[in-house]
Amino acid sequence: MEAATEPSADIAVIGLAVMGQNLILNMNDHGFKVVAFNRTVTKVDDFLNNEAAGTNVVGAHSIEEMVAQLKTPRRVMLMVKAGEAVDQTIEHLLPLLDPGDIIIDGGNSLFTDTERRLKFVEEKGLLYIGAGVSGGEEGARNGPSIMPGGSPAAWPHVKSIFQSIAAKVDDGTPCCDWVGEGGAGHYVKMIHNGIEYGDMQLIGEAYQLLKDHLGMSADDMSAVFAQWNKGELDSFLIQITSEILAYKDTDGQPLVDKILDTAGQKGTGKWTVMSSAELGQPVTLISEAVYARCISAFKDQRLAASKVLQGPKPNGSGDHSLAGSIGQALYAAKIVSYAQGYMLLRAAANDYGWNLNYGGIALMWRGGCIIRSRFLGDIKKAFDTDPALLNLLLDPFFAKATADAQEGWRTVVATAAMTGIPVPAMSTALAFYDAYRTENLPANLLQAQRDYFGAHTYERIDQARGQFFHTNWTGQGGTTSSSSYTV
Repeated sequence: MEAATEPSADIAVIGLAVMGQNLILNMNDHGFKVVAFNRTVTKVDDFLNNEAAGTNVVGAHSIEEMVAQLKTPRRVMLMVKAGEAVDQTIEHLLPLLDPGDIIIDGGNSLFTDTERRLKFVEEKGLLYIGAGVSGGEEGARNGPSIMPGGSPAAWPHVKSIFQSIAAKVDDGTPCCDWVGEGGAGHYVKMIHNGIEYGDMQLIGEAYQLLKDHLGMSADDMSAVFAQWNKGELDSFLIQITSEILAYKDTDGQPLVDKILDTAGQKGTGKWTVMSSAELGQPVTLISEAVYARCISAFKDQRLAASKVLQGPKPNGSGDHSLAGSIGQALYAAKIVSYAQGYMLLRAAANDYGWNLNYGGIALMWRGGCIIRSRFLGDIKKAFDTDPALLNLLLDPFFAKATADAQEGWRTVVATAAMTGIPVPAMSTALAFYDAYRTENLPANLLQAQRDYFGAHTYERIDQARGQFFHTNWTGQGGTTSSSSYTV
């Protein structure tokens, strides 16, 4: 294979797994010349002779050959496994690139790794982008959601490529825009994935209620989800759930019934929960979704426990009219999940100094990505109306939506508790909603306990905020306090 005598490629992509291949083909479709490289170089030839046959995609058998084919500033996009492979690839690239060239990590990297790599690459005079890419194989091929962040000077050089290949909303606006500096792009993708965990768990809980409490067949449930997809729950995940429930195995039986009930995870949901704990944000629904996957992995333990632990067992004889209430519970809990996700985004922006466009993020998620839905258009409107909106639940549209869904939501959570069906995401969403709207929580007693055993002090309702008091509760503890606390 001969390299071009004059550099003519617009961008290089390293990593020819299905996401990398599909992004390359997408770029080619939009008129960009791409050079493809893979560490196992036989994959390059296989790709050029098969999926990329007849395209303008060119290949390289070494990183040196790949770099030589790139126009300046050189743009190299990494679609390799997150972690050590990214660092190793950067190390190989750096001696071959010049100041002003751009390295782009399009994998699911942890945002703190992106911050570290950006600093390292910029110190060498190069530019760095951490870009979250969502939409799976189909999205990568036909239009993903892309969330780029990192070196601001790099954005003008990749904007046309990314916005061309990204999904478009109805008015043609691309589901891609600059997110912010540092690891902001990968952070926003992390929150996207956390919300995806929550959406999938909520759908799973609705499915189990329809199946185990109402006794619906897979075809009946498919019809319910198809109906939900015509209204406020219109979304990619609801749509594919309807299609999955309707899918039959070779024997004519629903395939979903033959799939083992143990769920996997790759870590982005866990990262979201860890970040929420570090920033003091109660992202309870995503946390429950992560832990629900963990408990699903305890299959053998659950089988044993089902024979020992007592509790009600659903008999599938519930009133089918409850399906409407299950849809309300799903919708209301979804609102809470997104509200919590945006709380975490706002806290991270404050902590890391990012200037995030919250309505713009909703727009980036509106198409192409896994959580794409009609609902995200309502979120964008909320932040367009009030860019400083403190909590999504306080927006008039969402405040009314949760109020309208509340009766069904409460009925479903109570019914699930009485029939022994676990709905951790729906119920934690309701608990958060009730806590958030409660003027006085029992934390006064909690703080008294902390002061009693540890002299941690407390504030008083009859004094200005910021004044701290300590009581010698036993008459033996003395008057010295430990420290004031942070809220």
